[in-house]
Amino acid sequence: MKFTALLFLLAFSLQSFAQDKPAYKIFTEEGRKADYDDIIKQAKKADVIFFGELHDNPVAHWLELELTKDLFVMQGTNLVLAAEMFETDNQLIINEYLAGLIKETSFESEVKKWNNYGTDYKPLMNFAKEKKIKFIASNIPRRYASMIASGGFEALAKLSPDALKYIAPIPFAYDPELPCYKDMLSMGGGPMGHSNENLPKAQAAKDATMAKSIADNWSAGLKLIHYNGSYHSDRHQGIIWHLNKYNPSIKVVTITTVLQDTITKLDSAGMGQADFVIAIPNSMTRTYK
Repeated sequence: MKFTALLFLLAFSLQSFAQDKPAYKIFTEEGRKADYDDIIKQAKKADVIFFGELHDNPVAHWLELELTKDLFVMQGTNLVLAAEMFETDNQLIINEYLAGLIKETSFESEVKKWNNYGTDYKPLMNFAKEKKIKFIASNIPRRYASMIASGGFEALAKLSPDALKYIAPIPFAYDPELPCYKDMLSMGGGPMGHSNENLPKAQAAKDATMAKSIADNWSAGLKLIHYNGSYHSDRHQGIIWHLNKYNPSIKVVTITTVLQDTITKLDSAGMGQADFVIAIPNSMTRTYK
């Protein structure tokens, strides 16, 4: 009897240790279980795919690359890549690198790149180079976003016509009651942790510029994937709200990334954030700090 009980405990222990440790699970916006193939099916129907990432999350970056590869199989050179992580005034140097006109060392020393470029965005850039597809720098130059954060939209009046070419046409739409902007005032994201009424305006300038970059670089027959921080496209707001102003006919599908203690089901906070929600364990390693 004791021997049988010991065998049962041993089998139970082995079963516990043998359980899978999934790195992620995919859910619909309603919290229903989904899988990668569901994303592909919806991506086939979409003109623009927004991949809302957590910037320091390796699973998100890996899935971005895998999805990009699969979209290329689907679209070939009719696929366009675009990213928040590169600013519009760097488009020329990106084009020169993709065309093979300048060396990688020159490109990386001159382009404004994020600290995690080497691990997280370089694979996407080099995929575009290898496959000879466009990579669009979609974001407003940070110096102009900083001007707005300090002085509001009025600060843009000081810029030259040449500078304004790198920004969405002004004045661009802005709704301070839109939840993605209104919520920023309660996040303590301003200087010294205090609310700053110009902070959501700077966010809107980024969203509008990214939306205009997308609208200008998409046309019928193309499929565009845009990589951005999840907040920029969550709830179909941010960039998408502005994109609807420029071209309401563009069909979009959204993906977002969330961290949870457990990923057996989608937490309520993730509900409604995007068409597909990728839940990742809180214990997942980070690509940078």
